[in-house]
Amino acid sequence: MGSGGPGGMGRLSDRNRPKAKLKDVSIRRILFLFKRYWGQLLVIVGLALLAAVMGLIPPLVMKEIIDIAIPQGRVQLLSVMALMLIVLPVLSGVIGVWQNHLNTKVTQGVIRDLGQSLFHNLQRQSMSFFTDARSGEIVQRITGDVQSVQSVVTSIVVSSITQIVIVITTIGILFALDWKLAIISVLILPLFVLPVKKVSKLRKDLRIETQKVRSDITSQLNENFGISGALLTRIFGREKQQEHEFTTMNQKVMDLELRLNLVGRWFGMATSTLGPLGTAIIYIYGGYSVIQGDMTLGSIVAFTAYLGRLYMPVGTLLNLHVEVATALGVFQRIFEYQDMVPDVMDADGACQLGPVAGHVRYKQVSFAYKVGEKGRTGERRKTEKQGGEAESGKQAERGGEAEREKLAERGVVREKVQYALRDITFEAQPGEMVALVGPSGAGKSTLIGMIARLYDPTAGVVEVDGVNVRDVELASLRAQIAYVTQESFLFHATIGDNLRFAQENATREEMEAACRQAYIHDFIVSLPEGYDTMVGERGHRLSGGERQRIAIARAILKRPRILILDEATSHLDSESESYVQAALEELMQGRTTLVIAHRLSTVLAADHILVIEAGSVVERGTHSELLALEGLYARLYSTQFAKAAEEAAKGN
Repeated sequence: MGSGGPGGMGRLSDRNRPKAKLKDVSIRRILFLFKRYWGQLLVIVGLALLAAVMGLIPPLVMKEIIDIAIPQGRVQLLSVMALMLIVLPVLSGVIGVWQNHLNTKVTQGVIRDLGQSLFHNLQRQSMSFFTDARSGEIVQRITGDVQSVQSVVTSIVVSSITQIVIVITTIGILFALDWKLAIISVLILPLFVLPVKKVSKLRKDLRIETQKVRSDITSQLNENFGISGALLTRIFGREKQQEHEFTTMNQKVMDLELRLNLVGRWFGMATSTLGPLGTAIIYIYGGYSVIQGDMTLGSIVAFTAYLGRLYMPVGTLLNLHVEVATALGVFQRIFEYQDMVPDVMDADGACQLGPVAGHVRYKQVSFAYKVGEKGRTGERRKTEKQGGEAESGKQAERGGEAEREKLAERGVVREKVQYALRDITFEAQPGEMVALVGPSGAGKSTLIGMIARLYDPTAGVVEVDGVNVRDVELASLRAQIAYVTQESFLFHATIGDNLRFAQENATREEMEAACRQAYIHDFIVSLPEGYDTMVGERGHRLSGGERQRIAIARAILKRPRILILDEATSHLDSESESYVQAALEELMQGRTTLVIAHRLSTVLAADHILVIEAGSVVERGTHSELLALEGLYARLYSTQFAKAAEEAAKGN
C-alpha cells in the first residue's frame, strides 16, 4: 500500500509541459533584465564610447606624421605625434579596465537576479511539477543555463551600442578623407550579411541541443552519485553500463561544441576575407590617386587604417547577431521556468488562517490528473479553479467537457483527463485520527496532500474549521500542519539544523524536549558531537528509525494542529518501529491526524478508516466494523495484518 505521485498515475512527459514560445524570447525582454542597472550601464557605455573615440585618433596622427612632420622636418611636431601614439593606447587601456570591472559587476548582478527569480518561482510550484521534473534538469537551468548567457547579455547591451557608434563615426571620417573611396568601402558592407542567416539558425539549434544534453548529464550525476543511486549501481554491478552512458553523453557534448565552434569559425573566415578585399581595392585606387597627385600618402594610410576599424565592428555586429540567436535557445529554457504559473497559489483576497481547532472536512472531492495538456499555464490554473467549484466529480466531468470546448475555441487543447480520485467525502473532528488504507496507486497520498494544498482538487472543497483551504494564505495554512512521510528527508547538515527547519529560532531546550518526546534524545547525546553531528546527505549516516524519530521531533517542534502521516512506520524493523510508534503516539496527542495506514497498530488506533480503491472510497468504518463487512479491508487485513496481529498477541 505504498504511496506515489498524484493518484499513483504516470508522469507527464516533458513534451506535455507548457513551453515558452519563441516569440516571448525577444531582445526587448532580455534588455528588461538590466532595468535595475541602467545607471551603471550608461557609465559603461560612456566609457566604451570614450575608448572608441580615442581609438579613432591614431590614424589621423599617422597622417600628420607622414604628410607634414616628416616631409617638412618638424621634429617638435613629430615628437608630439609620437607621444600621442604612446599615451592614447595607455589611456584607452585604463578606461577598458574600469569598463570591464563595471561590466562584470552588472552582468553578475543580472545573473544573480535571474537565478533568484527562477528559484523563487520554482519554490512556488505545486508537487505536480516536482513529480514530473528531473532534479538535474532544474539544477542545469538555474546554474548552467543562467551562467551561459553571461557573455551574450554583455554583448547585447554594451558592444552593440559601442560598435554602432564606431561604424557611424568611421564612415563619417572616411567620407571626409575621400568620398569616392568611402563609397567603394561602404558598397562592400552588404557582402558581410550573406553568411549570417544560415549560421544564426544553425548555432541556435546546436546550442539548444547542447544544453539539453548537459541537463541529462547533470541528472545522471545527481542520480548516480547520490547515496541511494551509488548503492544501487554497486549492488547490481552496473558501474560499466553507467560509465558508458556518461561517456556517450559526454562525447555528444564534445561533438556539439566542436560543431558550434566550427560553424563560428567558418562564419569568421567568410567575413574576414572581405576585409582584405576592401583594403586591396583601396590600395589600387588610392595608390593610383597618390601617383596622380590627387591624394596624399598619409591620407591613404589613414584611410586603410580606418577601413580596418570599419570592417572589424561590422563583423562584430554581425557576429553579435549570431551570438544572440545562439542565446535565444538558452533564454527560451530560462524563461519557460520563469513564466510557469503555479497550479497552487494564494487566491486574490486570501485571508490569514489563525490558530485552528483541527476540524477537517472533505466535501465531494475529485482530482483529475491532466495528460497531454497544451496551452498557457495560466489557462490551466484558471480551468482547475473553475472545476474546483463543481458540486461533484460527475458534475466536474460534465463541466470539464464544456470547458474543453471553450478552451479549444481559444486555441488551448486538452487531449486527455484522467480522474485519480472521485467524489470523496469525509471529516475528522478535532483530535480524531482518520486512517486511509488501500492498494498502491489508489490516490491516498494525493488525497491527504490536499489538506496542505500540495495538490488542489479538481472538484469539491477541502475545509479546515469550516474554511475552504483555497480561501486562506498558503503560509498560514501550512503553519498549522506537520507532515511525516515513510522516507523522512534530512538535509546534509547537523541534527540541530535539521530540527530548526521546523522552527528557526528554536532553543536547545526546546529541541531537547521535542527529541525526548520522540525518543531520540538519548541517542543524540550519545554521539561525540551531539546535536552538532552532521547527518550526511539525506541523513544516510543514521538508520531509518533514527531518521524517522528526528523527523517526528521536527514535527513536534512545529506544534501543528493537524498531522499527516504518510506510511511513517513502513520499512522499519520491529525494534525501530516500536520506538517510532511510541514517538508518533506522543506526536498525535490532541492533534487531528490523517494517516496512510500500513502497520496494524496505526489502523487499530484510528477513529475512522477509509478504504480507497481506484480513486473511490469503497468502505468506511472502524476496524471491527470493516472486518465484519468481509470486503476489501478484511482481505487486506488477512493478508497483510493478520501475521502482525498474531505476533502482537504473542508479545502480550
